[in-house]
Amino acid sequence: MRVLITGGAGFIGSNTADRLLREGHEVIVLDNLSRAGSERNLSWLRDQHGELPFAQVDVRDAQGLRRALHEHAPLDAVFHFAAQVAVTTSVEDPRTDFEINAQGTFNVLEAVRSLDMDPVVLYTSTNKVYGALDALGVEEEETRYRYAGGLGGVAEETPLDFYSPYGCSKGAADQYVRDYHRIYGLRSVVFRNSCIYGPRQFGIEDQGWLAWFVIAAVLGRPITIYGDGKQVRDVLYVGDLVEAMLRAVEQIEVTQGQVYNIGGGPANSLSVWREFGPLLERLLGRQVPVQYGDWRPGDQRIYISDVSKAERDFGWVPKTGVEEGIGRLVAWVRENRTLFEG
Repeated sequence: MRVLITGGAGFIGSNTADRLLREGHEVIVLDNLSRAGSERNLSWLRDQHGELPFAQVDVRDAQGLRRALHEHAPLDAVFHFAAQVAVTTSVEDPRTDFEINAQGTFNVLEAVRSLDMDPVVLYTSTNKVYGALDALGVEEEETRYRYAGGLGGVAEETPLDFYSPYGCSKGAADQYVRDYHRIYGLRSVVFRNSCIYGPRQFGIEDQGWLAWFVIAAVLGRPITIYGDGKQVRDVLYVGDLVEAMLRAVEQIEVTQGQVYNIGGGPANSLSVWREFGPLLERLLGRQVPVQYGDWRPGDQRIYISDVSKAERDFGWVPKTGVEEGIGRLVAWVRENRTLFEG
């Protein structure tokens, strides 16, 4: 299989490229290298696999993007990961957020449509397209929030309610990718990802919270918990996400035109500090001091993915438990702390 990955030097992109290359597939990495850590991830891929095709292109550059896809054709699949990824950044600069996430995705779709072939297009969207989920009752417990009425997780049929410029831009892109299957016949798939974590993730305070907490704790940097620390997320180890994407592509006759909520599910959910904090302290063997700040705009009290549709359609379930996966991330940060210093 010959695959082009936009955002291929990012966290998910580099892990996906590594898996594909180890399995003998051809990979073209497309990235503008603007995100911290992307150049290091690209160097790591080259260290692991030797030289590989690379196009330094911004997805906002429609002509450059189209030229890159045509130069590297034929393609069996395009994995579209390039994005502006932080809600806080979108609030501060909504125009740039729109141009990267919404217009950039449109540019990718049009570039693919201009190819004389039929590659699979897999797009990573976000659970933020469901908004605050105010219609779902929430109960507060000692260490976490819980859905009222015994609801296990959010299914794909849940009404969309874009909240924050980030939710709007990713949601618009999400719908474009889906509709390009219905209108133009593109073999497209949308993954609405929950919290993905793992090695090669250069998390920062505004995005990639789990990795940021691990990095900050290992390096002794200050940690601020926004809200009360009881807000709940389902978390998914990046290797399990890559497995899900490859299975969805393999079974494209079933998955094309579909949307899937992809996360750790109820079994891999935890509150962002009241439960994650003690686990991190146990893995590190010491206490981790934190301070608290106000809730941030658009922060859901709880989000847990219902991943049963992915299991039904292409036989995928998360395999890596929370403690195992976070243990791997802690070990990677410890082994590579020089990447985060300075």
